[in-house]
Amino acid sequence: MPESNEQPLHASTSEAVTHNVRVEVESQYAPERSQPFQNQWFFYYTVRVTNEREETVQLLSRHWIITDATRHVEEVRGPGVVGEQPVLAPGESFQYTSGCPLKTCAGVMRGTYHMTTADGDHFDIEIAPFALREPYTVH
Repeated sequence: MPESNEQPLHASTSEAVTHNVRVEVESQYAPERSQPFQNQWFFYYTVRVTNEREETVQLLSRHWIITDATRHVEEVRGPGVVGEQPVLAPGESFQYTSGCPLKTCAGVMRGTYHMTTADGDHFDIEIAPFALREPYTVH
């Protein structure tokens, strides 16, 4: 049977536009990296950042807030994303995929990216909340 290009039922998405920069996220459960009987679940998330401004911007740092099903909150801060600090000219996009381990079968991620313009203006853009969930659980 040919592979299907349909989105899996367990994918979760979010989208936000802040200061004319769009952030779209899609998450997916990674069963091959998860061990539910050892309370280890893993999720991939793909982020696409699109510059809808009339000037070039650069992504300098990230701040993630990860909440699991027990309401345990973990914050992750760091420079750039996947080792890069992408520069986006007007209309350009940058896409990357990363992962998040959880100790529960479900959770929520949200956050911000800290951006700058060529003129040195700094601002934060929102990463809207998106769900991390194992597809076989009832919520």
